[in-house]
Amino acid sequence: MTAQPHSPARDLTELLRSIGARDQRLIHLQRIPARPGRHGDWPAWADPDLLVAYARLGVSRPWTHQVAAADSVHAGHHTVIATGTGSGKSLAAWLPALSAVLASQRADAGTRISAYGRRPTTLYLSPTKALAADQAAALNRLVTELESVQREAGTPGGSLRTVHVSTCDGDTPLPERDWARAHADVVLTNPDFLHFSLLPGHERWTRLLRSLRYVVVDECHAYRGILGAHVALVIRRLLRLVRRLRPDGPEPVVLCASATAAEPALTAARLIGVPPDAVTAITDDAAPAGEHTLALWQPALLDPWAVWENSVAALAQAHDFPAADPYLNRPEPAGPDTLDPTEDPAARRSAVIEAAELLVDLLSVGARALVFVRSRRSAEIVAERARHTLGRSQPELAGTVAAYRGGYLPEERRTLEQDLRRGRLRALATTNALELGIDVTGLDAVIIAGWPGTRVSLWQQAGRAGRAGGRGVAVLIASDNPLDAYLVRHPEAVFAAPEATVFDPANPYVLAPHLCAAASESPLREEDLQLFGLSDDSLLTELAARGALRRRPTGWFWNTNLPGRAQDLTSLRGDGPPDVPVVEAATGAVVGTVSGAAADSTVHSGAVYVHQGRVYVVDELTAEAAVVTRKTALDYRTRSRERSSVRIVAERESQRWADGVVWAFGSVKVASQVVGYNKLALPGMEVVSQQPLSLPEHVLPTAAVWWTVPVELTVRAGLEAAELPGALHAAEHALIGMLPLLATCDRWDIGGLSTALHPQTLAPTVFVHDAQAGGAGFAERGFRAGREWLAATLTVIEECQCTSGCPSCVQSPKCGNNNDPLDKAGAIALLRLLLDTIPDDSPVPQA
Repeated sequence: MTAQPHSPARDLTELLRSIGARDQRLIHLQRIPARPGRHGDWPAWADPDLLVAYARLGVSRPWTHQVAAADSVHAGHHTVIATGTGSGKSLAAWLPALSAVLASQRADAGTRISAYGRRPTTLYLSPTKALAADQAAALNRLVTELESVQREAGTPGGSLRTVHVSTCDGDTPLPERDWARAHADVVLTNPDFLHFSLLPGHERWTRLLRSLRYVVVDECHAYRGILGAHVALVIRRLLRLVRRLRPDGPEPVVLCASATAAEPALTAARLIGVPPDAVTAITDDAAPAGEHTLALWQPALLDPWAVWENSVAALAQAHDFPAADPYLNRPEPAGPDTLDPTEDPAARRSAVIEAAELLVDLLSVGARALVFVRSRRSAEIVAERARHTLGRSQPELAGTVAAYRGGYLPEERRTLEQDLRRGRLRALATTNALELGIDVTGLDAVIIAGWPGTRVSLWQQAGRAGRAGGRGVAVLIASDNPLDAYLVRHPEAVFAAPEATVFDPANPYVLAPHLCAAASESPLREEDLQLFGLSDDSLLTELAARGALRRRPTGWFWNTNLPGRAQDLTSLRGDGPPDVPVVEAATGAVVGTVSGAAADSTVHSGAVYVHQGRVYVVDELTAEAAVVTRKTALDYRTRSRERSSVRIVAERESQRWADGVVWAFGSVKVASQVVGYNKLALPGMEVVSQQPLSLPEHVLPTAAVWWTVPVELTVRAGLEAAELPGALHAAEHALIGMLPLLATCDRWDIGGLSTALHPQTLAPTVFVHDAQAGGAGFAERGFRAGREWLAATLTVIEECQCTSGCPSCVQSPKCGNNNDPLDKAGAIALLRLLLDTIPDDSPVPQA
């Protein structure tokens, strides 16, 4: 396929204005002016041949922030460089790392084999395989130019100074791993490979680790919540092991690269286990930037007649159902202007469908674009919808759109990345897998379907457009949830300062298995306690009492009599079962994978699974795989239903407010179970049938914030007993939707439960809990920002134009009870009641 021209035929900002003027979808347009660059001089210590190679690749002079960071790293200081997307942070790592390797190969360094073993090495850690592959490609281009420079200068082929680069991850064949262990100067990998393979097999990586001079932690702001805690402990295990292997040598220097974020030095220091003043922060971005435009967009209100007619038509075509009754689940015929409670005149078009249609508009004028979505399923929907629309209007473009998400096979991901770089693909619908660091030039626009969770992620995604100083356009489309509705109507919240990265390495649910892993790699000693944030050895003593460790005069050892490896006690991406392969019944081929933790809800028996536009139905879910059958035409999709309960284990902190209201934070256990699923007719996604399932219950020990209110107080507020469950449920949904405004999370990182009578509190209670074992810090953040959280939640519900509750205020896309019951007016009454009871002289601690 021939690559399409990269220049759009029409000004994209004006195109957005034109489209957004219809139905007032364009809420706000913010222009960020262009910024000139500021050059610095190459450091005197940099290798001259390397500088010529950089010049041949278009980098004739560095930016001042690149020089400052590279000088700091070369001088042996832990450093964090926190500058904007496309500002060239990688050069700050590779300039000192590659110069050190090349300096070790000079004639006066000796030519013996022992000298080869002393070549300094670098370990590069990436949060995604795609980013590591991108960095490997860029490094290989640089090394090729470096060798070319030397050949042209007359250096004999056998005397060329070079750098050996290798990528090692779960997809890397064993022969390539063997080569990396024996020869690589730079190994590009990810924290998962470090945890599961390199550290437990460190004896085979001795050459790399004994010579380790630099550790590069790219996109370190991505390590937040439970993942951040895991990665911090893995990095500390690495640094500790290098000290043991090289007790008299210098410690490796760590360079963290981050998007512009709050408190970068503190984030880097917590990752590597050093005081914040031991990290040099480089934050003055000197790279040039073209003009960027960010549009805040809200899909239009749906026409009630169109909603009703489309749903009837969809059901009439649903031949999969023996009796496709358009009035199924309706007590009597309903249309617009009726009192049907399932119908709301304020319902809005899906952000995912809006993104697909806007993508078609952009492609039609010659633009290249990325669409960021919040789920794997949404990536498939956007690509499928865009291809379908283009197939009718511009069929030559239909094949230039694809989806990119987790669960694809490695060869599929690499092909998509290459096709995007080469222009064969003009658009990808992707999860945040392409948010981090991928250098794709020539992109004109980015569409973000739904708030990505943090302002840091927003600007990372928006920065994919207009790289290399060019103009770029980004559109944030509000999805139907309270936070999105609030943000597009309050632009000042979108353009506020970036958030701090929140993670807790001291979380015992995270720390304990990493202590076992560390002990298996090298016995733990007293001097290791500070590195892992331990004030004493009580946790080690408890692990010894449970039989995981053994106390000896020289330290704590892993109990090798236990089955399995210590590293397998935990997974960095969240504890739970391993990924489940999706296998096609007819061929036995592996189609893709799904997260083991999500298998019950996504690939249960009867579920619809979509992969690269191909539709499958799950025949059976076993412990080993999900067996699927492909369907060429299927007029429905599925959504699971869950049931959950919360038991309070320990109250850690609490506030007693007026009139008996309690605001509390503590440890809880959340029991959840997938009990069935709904079939949803296309295209309107109306529920047409419900199917039961019998799957096991899962228990999650975690942290939660909760509040209780006396029944008599709710009666005084005008809430009848029959209205209370719906009011509590609606308030719970809205609070979950608004917590990401205050904590660096999204609504899928947290969960909740509401009940009119909890068996432990003996009162109406609402819980909001972290969705990770032991907690991830999000619920605690909400507890400490209580007044602000409650006030923002009340504001978004009151400002919503719907009559009885909608996805923009109190409905939830992941509600296990299908958003029933919900009482918007009751939620407003409850939240007002709570805010009125907060004592003025004893405010909730602020975050």
